[in-house]
Parts: sequence; structure tokens; C-alpha cells
Amino acid sequence: MTPLAERMRPLTLDAYVGQQHLVGEGAVLRQAIERGKIPSFILWGPPGVGKTTLAQMIARLLDKPFFQLSAISAGVKDVREAIEQADKQNLFQQRGAILFIDEIHRFSKSQQDALLGAVERGIVTLIGATTENPSFEVIPALLSRCQVYVLKPLDKDELTGLVDRALREDELLGKQETEVWEYEALLLYSGGDARRLLNALELIANYRKPGEKLIITNDLVKSLIQENPGLYDKAGEQHYDIISAFIKSMRGSDPNASVYWLARMLDGGEDIEFIARRMVILASEDIGLANPNALLLATTTMDAVRMIGMPEARIILSQCAIYLATSAKSNSGYMAINQALSTVKQTGSLPVPLHLRNAPTQLMKQLNYGQGYQYAHDFEGNFVQQDNLPAELNGTIFYHPGANAAEEKVRGKLRDDWKGKYGY
Repeated sequence: MTPLAERMRPLTLDAYVGQQHLVGEGAVLRQAIERGKIPSFILWGPPGVGKTTLAQMIARLLDKPFFQLSAISAGVKDVREAIEQADKQNLFQQRGAILFIDEIHRFSKSQQDALLGAVERGIVTLIGATTENPSFEVIPALLSRCQVYVLKPLDKDELTGLVDRALREDELLGKQETEVWEYEALLLYSGGDARRLLNALELIANYRKPGEKLIITNDLVKSLIQENPGLYDKAGEQHYDIISAFIKSMRGSDPNASVYWLARMLDGGEDIEFIARRMVILASEDIGLANPNALLLATTTMDAVRMIGMPEARIILSQCAIYLATSAKSNSGYMAINQALSTVKQTGSLPVPLHLRNAPTQLMKQLNYGQGYQYAHDFEGNFVQQDNLPAELNGTIFYHPGANAAEEKVRGKLRDDWKGKYGY
């Protein structure tokens, strides 16, 4: 018998649960579907929120050939064969095929490279699904050719609505007398994953005695589902909540909480490179110039865990987490680049001052490129005051040293060098 989660897959956009920012009336992806012309795109979000369902629905609504591969089991050969079949479909039926890659973040660089040509030439419209940030897991060349749509976790009302709908409309459960008195245990067990929720509901329904009315309560769910509902799910909501707690504990200079949340992730089988990568980000964003060695240690940690692997990598990760948690903190570099980017968006492409321009040709020299530039090493202390920003931004301050020992020294040097120009 087909599982309940499969039987309950919606067939229309109106029946699709959640993601109204993408498929609701007037939303960007719905408009593309209604026009009959969709771009290649990647669906990024936690498991069980409808990525595969949405891809299959789009192919059906647009009457497109649909090819599906799982990055867990497919290789470069499988990718090329799918592209060849899609090309034949285009040739004989003149219809653009959709190639759906589930867990595209697991594809190697060579596998992703194999997709590029087909996407560029329009042989396939690629739809990828991932639970990981595409910026880290998808190669830039492929990412630049795809839109990225973020799918949100399903909320409580959407999940309880799924349960009620299954009990009302499913071809099997709809014929049986069932009443839900309490939803909390079901929702906790599901972790926001609709597939897991419906699987649990089906499992509970299978314990019904013939002719008996089934009353679903929290105690019944806990007694029938032996798995710990709080178990770490490295692909679910716990994945996002616990990494958040881990980062915030290190930012909050709490080594004990940092090691605890690290242990929760390691015990749950979290990807150790994912953990290390987040520590590299924190070392720059939250510690930065207060202790530049933090970034060096974090990047060395990432290299080390790749080489060593588990279980020994746990020691390396613990050492780094404690170091980052107990380090002085500063977000001055993070704030500086954010303010600079904001200024760039507001002021546009201001011209580079002539004295800072490169002058490799005689014509450029005649146009005064580079004229008046003062070479810092020709001056005492290897410093000379000169304007390095566009004239319109002269004197603008982006970097504000943090209140810590290392950056107080930086503040003093800036004050001595620039003699009040930047307000240090």
C-alpha cells in the first residue's frame, strides 16, 4: 500500500500547504508557473516542507517531461544519461524537460559541472532541492544560473491542518472514525517535517482495533512511537535551532554552553565540516580584530577535522569552541563592511581618484592617471596622509574600533597617523 505521505501529496497549488510567499496568489513562483515559463532554481529549506512535491507539481501543471535524480545515489554518468533523455524529449516532442536533483548539495563539483552545459543551452530546466545553504554547497557557476527560493518551516496551524485533512480526505483514514484530542506530541515528534508527521499518524492509525473509534492523545502517541521526540535531527528543525544556540553561546562567551551544544550536534551525527565552517564565520564576525588569531585557529580547525575525521575531530572542535567562547569579542569588521556596502548602494559607482589609478600606458599617464600618488614607504613610519576615498566620501568613517585592548591600540595608531581626520 502506498504510504499516507505519498497519498496526501497535493495536486494543485491551492492545495499546497505552506510557502505562500512563493506560491500564494501573486507570489513570484506562482506567477512564473501561471505564465508557463519557469527559470532554473534551487529550493532551500528544511526537510518535509514540500520541495519534491512542488517540483513534481510544477512539471505536471506545465505538462513537462520530469526526470528525477537523488544526489545520494546518482553519479556523473546518471546525470549525463538524464540530460541525453531530456534532449531527445525536446527533439521529438518540443517540450522543455525538468530535471529535479534532490539533495543537490551532496553533488560533487564534477557532478555539478556536468549540469552546466545543459542548463545554459536550455536542454533542461533544473530544479534543485537542498537543506544546506546553496552559497556554500553549490558551485558559483551553477548558482549564478539559478534562482534560489527559500522555503520556510511549516507552522503549527499548517501541520495540524495536514493531520485534520488526512483524517478527512484520505482514502483509508477517511473511512475510519478518528478524533484528535491533543496534537502536541505528534507535532513534537515530527519536528516540523510534514512527511514524518503523516508517517507517525499512519503508524498510530494502524494500531486501531477493528470497529473501534480512535482517540489520539499525547500519551497514546508517546506510547506507540518509541523514538525520543527530542532526538537531534541533523536535517530538521533541531539542526537550525541547535547550531543557533551553539553560535550564540560562543558569542556570549559561555564555554560550558558552547561545549554542550557542540556535544548535542556530534551525538546527533551533524556534519563536522558544517560545525567548523560556522566557527570560522563567528571568528571573523564576532571576534574579529579583538583577537585576529581566532580566525587562524578556526580555519586551521576546519582543515584539521577534514584530515582527521570523527571521533578524534571532537577534541579539535571542542578546543576551538572553548577558545572562541573565551576570546575577547568585537564585531567592528562586520559592521564596517555592512556600512560600506550600504554606502556603495546609496552612492553608486563613484570615480576612483586620479592619483590612485593605475597608469600602465602612456595615454593614461597623459590623462594624469597616478599623478600625485605618494608611496607610503618613502615616508617616515611608512605612512603619509593622503585622500584614498572618492572626493564625495572624503572623511567618511566605516571602521569604529571596538572597546577591547587590541583595538584600543589600533585606535591610538589611527589617531596619531590621521591626526583627527577620521575622528579617532
